[in-house]
Amino acid sequence: MKTQDPEKQCLWVKTSVANLVRYKPSGIYFARVRVAGKLIRQSLKTNVFSVAKIRLADVVQEKRKSAEAEKVATNGKMTFGDALGLYRENLVSNRRLKPSAKLYREKSIQALCKTWSGLETTDVRRISEKDCLEWAARFGEQYSPSVYNNTVGTLRHVLETGIKAGARYSNPARSISKVKVRQKILMLPEQKQFLEMVQIMRSAGGRFSNSCADLTEFLAYSGCRKSEAARVFGRDCDFAKREIAVQGDPITGTKNWEIRRIPMIPDMRRLLGRLHSERSEEEWLSTPVVRVRECQKAIDAACKKLGVARITHHDLRHLFATRCIESGVDIPTTSRWLGHKDGGALAMKTYGHLRDQHSVTMAEKVRFVENEQTKSDEAKARYLFHWWESHNPLEIFWGQANEQVRLVPDDDFRKAVERALERSVKVEELASPQKLVAEFVERAPKATLIDLLRKVTLKTTLAP
Repeated sequence: MKTQDPEKQCLWVKTSVANLVRYKPSGIYFARVRVAGKLIRQSLKTNVFSVAKIRLADVVQEKRKSAEAEKVATNGKMTFGDALGLYRENLVSNRRLKPSAKLYREKSIQALCKTWSGLETTDVRRISEKDCLEWAARFGEQYSPSVYNNTVGTLRHVLETGIKAGARYSNPARSISKVKVRQKILMLPEQKQFLEMVQIMRSAGGRFSNSCADLTEFLAYSGCRKSEAARVFGRDCDFAKREIAVQGDPITGTKNWEIRRIPMIPDMRRLLGRLHSERSEEEWLSTPVVRVRECQKAIDAACKKLGVARITHHDLRHLFATRCIESGVDIPTTSRWLGHKDGGALAMKTYGHLRDQHSVTMAEKVRFVENEQTKSDEAKARYLFHWWESHNPLEIFWGQANEQVRLVPDDDFRKAVERALERSVKVEELASPQKLVAEFVERAPKATLIDLLRKVTLKTTLAP
């Protein structure tokens, strides 16, 4: 007779509750129960005694039910309902699946039992390939391809449970072929239409009109899923790094179980800046950025009033990806921002046509003809005086500030602006040259302005 190693035996500590032991090194409690002659030890994933007692009862009940079902299968009396009970138990104990995934599979079970009369009381041995194919033909006429495929998968899983229990040897549902899911045609609003839609939502006059508009903008500017957006707090928004940490559910995380960081595009910075200014610092850090979790009715009403196709929360995620690709962001980068883990395969399948359209547009900018002048050459040809070659910073400032085409390097232009305004200038200010010109006009001597207007001028403005 074998005896347990004393050193190993002392690692396990008995408790005052039957079938409950504690692993000494980690302090984690385990269920230790003998079922159908087999000694089973399973972690309860807690070091709290009161919690362990509650979980112990569930584990013991689950193991004994499974043993009873397997015993029934061994005797050749397993019904589909028995197999379904085992499958549901495995579904509950599966920690790799998220609650939403478990709920979806439960809905698939309900759809299966509803459309297959008498299925639960049918002996699993008597379910044939013909029965499965006839059910599939009826079910496919009533439900969408995605629901059809997922329900077929559920049927296969339940029958596979019966096979593992020894009730039968083959899976008749394997003969059912899944159908191809057609790609959804995206009917997304144009940029102007989207802004008008948001404005309609804000002016609707409802209690949550502004909050619904904020959520709509947040989803469109971030590409977040609706559930992810609801859990973005002010503390997750880093204005210095211009990025947002998307953490998802506190227990299950994001869809892919990982925290991801998405950039703050300019529109998002504007939105978050306004929301931040409307709250105290404590409230901003400790509450969700968006105050509502969904706004479908508000979106529907705005789309109807605007006369555009109805869109959903998830379509706003598509809108973000579409704008990114149309703006020149490559598909792998867009895919990473969306939280995809396939390196861009899904995004390529969904948005590949946008990449092709963008490619055609970009191709128009490629030139190989040597005699064709560039925009820079054309712009320079319009001036008599080559102010871009001047050593006078006022002339460089005045010329570039009034010219749309960049004829001097950004760094040189910034230095010229600082010399002209006699102050330091931020990079962001260079995007609004007319404001800089207005500031210069207010402080510069009249004679200086007259000299610049006379010298830095276009040929077409000169008198004949």
